[in-house]
Amino acid sequence: MRDSSTVVRGAAAGRLHGRPAAAVRGARASLLLATAAVVYNDWLLEFLLPTGLDARHSYVSELYAADQRFHVLFGGIEIIAAVLVVTGALLARDRTAGGLPSAGWWSLVAFGGFSVADVIVPMHCAPSIERGCEAVNPWHTTTSALVHAALFASMALLVLASGPGPCPRPLIRRRGPWVLAGALLSALATVGPLFGRPGWHGVPQRAHLVLVGVWFLLLAGALRKAPETADAPVGARRVPASVR
Repeated sequence: MRDSSTVVRGAAAGRLHGRPAAAVRGARASLLLATAAVVYNDWLLEFLLPTGLDARHSYVSELYAADQRFHVLFGGIEIIAAVLVVTGALLARDRTAGGLPSAGWWSLVAFGGFSVADVIVPMHCAPSIERGCEAVNPWHTTTSALVHAALFASMALLVLASGPGPCPRPLIRRRGPWVLAGALLSALATVGPLFGRPGWHGVPQRAHLVLVGVWFLLLAGALRKAPETADAPVGARRVPASVR
């Protein structure tokens, strides 16, 4: 007859083997993306710091323009948010499912990479408060466009992939299209300065960033509620932990 310590060790091993590695990755990815939702909205620090910018009429990227007082602080926070998103997306990517889900998570990885590039090539100055400062900085405008392209690609792909099938995500299926529509419209409402019509573009841009945070929270919630599936090909027979 086995002693009690052997029984306890066996039970613990059963619990460990009973939780698939995919579920562990999903839980960690959920935490990272939920954290990114908060960090990505670092513009809220404007209400605490003397930035000198008017949130109604300035781009958030002006906070980390090269000549601004808090350039290092806001630029550093942007990079932290990007790292959180990239790490979360890589953990969440389902290795057994290709196609739309995989493309959606890789688009989110690209979003994080382009966000880092956005900080590396910042605006030279803050056009909302500095005369002669061009709102269109070729390199920064390009990286910002790539950030948005990757973001909307991730939204569209993951919403499409959230229906019935090997990777159902009902939370994303229900809420995702609304967040995508709102994020797209708010982003379009910020382009006035690029066409020589500045003013009030800061409001829709900050609303856009809030919606991006909501998107990250949706992904985090979907990952938390996802059924625990083992790291095995789709359709493979599950073996109960008790008989492994």
